[in-house]
Amino acid sequence: MPSPTAPSLSEQIAAAQDWWRLAGVDLMFDDQPRSWVENPSADLPPPPVIHVQAAPAEAPRPIVGGDSANWPQALESFKRWWLEEPSLSIAGLGQRLAPRGTQRAALAIMVTMPEAEDTDVLLSGAQGRLIASMIRAMGLDADAVYLASALPSHDTVPDWAGLGRDGLGAVLLHHLSLAAPARLLVLGRDISPLLSNGSAQPAPPFSEISIQGGKLPVMTSYSPARLLEQPRLRKGLWQQWLEWTKGERR
Repeated sequence: MPSPTAPSLSEQIAAAQDWWRLAGVDLMFDDQPRSWVENPSADLPPPPVIHVQAAPAEAPRPIVGGDSANWPQALESFKRWWLEEPSLSIAGLGQRLAPRGTQRAALAIMVTMPEAEDTDVLLSGAQGRLIASMIRAMGLDADAVYLASALPSHDTVPDWAGLGRDGLGAVLLHHLSLAAPARLLVLGRDISPLLSNGSAQPAPPFSEISIQGGKLPVMTSYSPARLLEQPRLRKGLWQQWLEWTKGERR
């Protein structure tokens, strides 16, 4: 009987591989990391140098009214300044209109801005006619009422929050201190935060603000535009007025 022939080296290696493959092991694992390339970064280009340019500093917003040390200290001078001061170009491109009335009036009425129909005189359009009717119903002479606006000219979408941050409220308080009315009727909810140090709380119907060391009684209601649109708001305003002046009417 012939003796079996010894397998060659290649046959032995193939048999060993078949055995491990049948056992389910077809990869070799090594826990130790190794470098397969002697110098992996030798053939790579250097990383690009990225220059990050700092964003330009935002120019500071101008203060509405400029330096308060230069503000007029007399009412008639303030009215001219209201029309001419460059930093008050804060509303639309419409014509600036001065407040009207005399100092120490029985009542001051402040609206948000001149109405679009105004030409040479503040509140000479439909809103002004509504306010004139209110004044007559209140039993006041037109000469006894001071009319003012929070903005010098008409603007379609004022940035009230930005105007408050830029100092408009201080200008309005200075204006009221010069006019020195006995009472103030604010027609426009956007005005109240400017007169109360930027408070975000809804304005109460009745309040007080400090001017020249004293207290100015304030009643707040809706803008003339809203009052024209909604009769129920006009009724509510009249009821507020009666409550505010209770015991003082003739």
